[in-house]
Amino acid sequence: MGSSNLELIFDSVGHFGRYQIFLYFICAFQNISCGIHYLASVFLSVSPQHTCRPPGNVSQVLFQDLSTWQLEDIWTQFSVGREDRILVQLQDGEIWELTSCQRFRRDDQSSLDYEYSGQKSSFPCLDGYIYDRSKWLSTVVTQWDLVCNREWFGRLIQPTFMFGVLLGAVIFGYLSDRAGRRLVLWASSTGVFLFGIAAAFTFDYYSFIVARFLLAISGSGYLVVVFVYVTEFVGMKSRTWASIHLHSFFAFGTMVVALTGYFVRTWWIYQIVLSSVTVPFVLCCWMLPETPFWLISGGKYEEAQKVIDTMAKWNRTRPCKLSEILSLDHDGSAGNKPSQVEKHTLSELFYDWSIGTRTLILWLIWFTGCLGFYTFSLNSVHLGGSEYLNLFLMGVVEIPAYVLVCLGMDRVGRRNILIFSLLSSAVTSGVIMVIPKDYHVWLVVASMAGKFFIGAAFGLIYLYTAELYPTIVRSLAVGSGSTVGRVGSIVAPLCIYLSSVWIFMPQVFINL
Repeated sequence: MGSSNLELIFDSVGHFGRYQIFLYFICAFQNISCGIHYLASVFLSVSPQHTCRPPGNVSQVLFQDLSTWQLEDIWTQFSVGREDRILVQLQDGEIWELTSCQRFRRDDQSSLDYEYSGQKSSFPCLDGYIYDRSKWLSTVVTQWDLVCNREWFGRLIQPTFMFGVLLGAVIFGYLSDRAGRRLVLWASSTGVFLFGIAAAFTFDYYSFIVARFLLAISGSGYLVVVFVYVTEFVGMKSRTWASIHLHSFFAFGTMVVALTGYFVRTWWIYQIVLSSVTVPFVLCCWMLPETPFWLISGGKYEEAQKVIDTMAKWNRTRPCKLSEILSLDHDGSAGNKPSQVEKHTLSELFYDWSIGTRTLILWLIWFTGCLGFYTFSLNSVHLGGSEYLNLFLMGVVEIPAYVLVCLGMDRVGRRNILIFSLLSSAVTSGVIMVIPKDYHVWLVVASMAGKFFIGAAFGLIYLYTAELYPTIVRSLAVGSGSTVGRVGSIVAPLCIYLSSVWIFMPQVFINL
């Protein structure tokens, strides 16, 4: 029973009728939630300006030429990248010099000014920190003091999330070929909602990381399987547009993150608002049927026939008989006991030299696409100007990229579009490296161009991979490719952190 025979089903019941449209938008809506959680850490883990908290009540503060009574008043005078000392006089008369990660007590009596040549005693920030709350009332960084010697805890938030995405691609890609697409969509979407809400109510950093890790596994499971689900429910004539534009909903998720970050400045409320986007899908996912392709591959012909009959009824087309289309023999005809689902392993993606080479090339494209996609998105908040607008534009620019892919790949081919997109993204990254840092408008424009090209490649690779493999290992192929891609996703935030060493480090990694 070849896949070419199965495609005849859509010639009878319709390639993208009312039933497929209904299922498509239910599934696509949940992609918004996946896009949200993949980039939510951009504002969750914001690290604002901070200084050590003095060991007592402050009576007077001196910072540069500003004298005030409260430490919170000095943030407008702070310069990013400078280690400025803050002088405070406590109510008991002691004078302290405060920096971002250390504090010094003046051992000799002195006046509150910067001129001092006496002895100082150094102390760690045991009393915590005072943060600039002009932009964000609280983030996970301010909640658990993830600064100074604990800064690396904050920098692990996105890489650990992406590691969960990697595991989710492996686990759910494997399960969907055995337990079915529908069950995985149900379980993963429920997990996205529950773990998303749980992350907002965590009591410490470690429980937050665990909740986000489980959220990543669930979100990745959904994202991998939903592409297979859609390709198996939509006919060949409409499959390209339907599959590619699932990414458009992921891009809407990026825009929702930017808008929510702009209006909600408390991290746990921000997390709850973002997680609530999953609610409509959780309420509707019970209506999703199993795909006929998976049912047929498992010998469940009666169940597949029922789904096809429902599809024909909704689409108002003539009924389709599987026994006629698949030319089943007596032993495998509809109505017989379903046969046991055959087990498939990763080794089948390396069945011979040709298939193995194809798999390795696709894995390399997956890695490059994910690395560039998340590097451009995560780095957008460091380009200057409004970080909210920058991230929003990074989501907006993906939409025309997917339209270009759909219009171009049937004319020039999938492979040519991939080659052009990847090369153009590399060239754009090189251009970004020669733009001066102060020209933030041009940096944003060039980054949008880079995101456009890498977004086109990122959007196409899911469909391209699914089309190159048969139904029985399709989900395994997409899942393994996504797994390799997530290695690039783990590396992406590390590239952003290295930009503190050299601002163009993210572009260097993309070009490599």
